[in-house]
Amino acid sequence: MSFIPTTDIAPLQTSSMNATRKKSLPPWFHIQLRPGPHYKELRQLVETHKLHTICEEARCPNLWECWNNRTATFLILGDICTRRCHYCSVTTGRPLALDRDEPQRVADAVKVLKLRHAVITSVNRDDLPDGGAKIFAETIAQIRQMNPTCTVEVLIPDFQGQKKDLTTIICEHPDILNHNIETVPRLFPSIRPQGKYSRSLTVLEWAHQMGARTKSGLMAGLGETEEEIRSVMKELRTVGCDMLTIGQYLRPTLEHAPVARYYTPEEFERLKQEGLGLGFRHVESGPLVRSSYHADRQATHTMQLHEYM
Repeated sequence: MSFIPTTDIAPLQTSSMNATRKKSLPPWFHIQLRPGPHYKELRQLVETHKLHTICEEARCPNLWECWNNRTATFLILGDICTRRCHYCSVTTGRPLALDRDEPQRVADAVKVLKLRHAVITSVNRDDLPDGGAKIFAETIAQIRQMNPTCTVEVLIPDFQGQKKDLTTIICEHPDILNHNIETVPRLFPSIRPQGKYSRSLTVLEWAHQMGARTKSGLMAGLGETEEEIRSVMKELRTVGCDMLTIGQYLRPTLEHAPVARYYTPEEFERLKQEGLGLGFRHVESGPLVRSSYHADRQATHTMQLHEYM
């Protein structure tokens, strides 16, 4: 499952991390964890509305910063994924039945938080005929109905390459459609064994052809070369991808794929500049970058560029 990423996606400086793993992190990963009033408010909101967030399920290192800023990425379709990607800490297994009231509760939470930009993602639901596309569409519609000024970004799975399921979502006109490529083609069989590189590219190409503003994300540090990253960036531009996030892969547990190396902030900046040179309208690149990191800022910048052009 994506995204981020994802994305996307590991614990950082948590109480459960042992001393050896803490020492292995470069100095630019040392961040302060400060649970301010907005963090507590958002946690209570998530619990009250019986919602899930990818921030928690994927152990995102930016959770404290984002929640203190009253932003979160909502995880729909439950919290159990039908796939087992070797970078992701989301629980794998047999999902529970669909929660038909979930779109309404997400929209309620968006309204309470007074969000200007909402990000919705999901686990993979290969057990469903439509992969959960209708719930995605209903969530977008409910948010729009209750929060007409809020922009909506969706981070979607590949729906096993079913164009009709993608179309179900596109018909609700999300402001940003994100599907993370995650890694380079050579590493797909070992890192994303139930995914296909070509299929992910096709999903982004279809979305672009249907008029969506598209976004994707890459993890660095899984054993790829910089030249392989550049090749993926070029292919993403070839299929019309507008926005790109590049962040450092961090190992969620010892059962997940190991970190091959840590990229420096300077290397991430170089990749950002190369991405902009290829024509991406926005590139967010850095050690702690994840699919939804500063998503509101990314969306605003990209949409302004679209209007200008």
